[in-house]
Amino acid sequence: MDKDPRVLARGGEKQFVGPEIVQETANKVKYVRERLKAAQDRQKSYADKKRRPIDFQVGDKVMLKVSQWKGIIRFGKWGKLSPQFLGTFPIIERVGLQAYKLELPPEMDEIHPTFHVCYLRKSLAEAESTIPLSKI
Repeated sequence: MDKDPRVLARGGEKQFVGPEIVQETANKVKYVRERLKAAQDRQKSYADKKRRPIDFQVGDKVMLKVSQWKGIIRFGKWGKLSPQFLGTFPIIERVGLQAYKLELPPEMDEIHPTFHVCYLRKSLAEAESTIPLSKI
């Protein structure tokens, strides 16, 4: 008969060889958790190097990022050389910590006006230099 500690004894009862296996397993689990924690900390430090806090105020003008996949459905099919950001929209209010509500024009009524901060860029252009959505 094997010496495997998980071998069933009589009537479905499990019989272990001894507490050494339990201690060895606990040590391995502890080691794996330490290694995972070290890897997570390392990945977080890499991500934090590129991360920058973005904060807007009510009334700031921002540009809205257009995803190419969403662009086919929502903004019309533009192709590979389409603009990546739309217009300049004023911020109406801040929703939570990382979301903002924009004042969108009437031709964009079917789009929800609240966007995460990662889809917004501060607009540095003058209002006269922007192209209206109808011309795009």
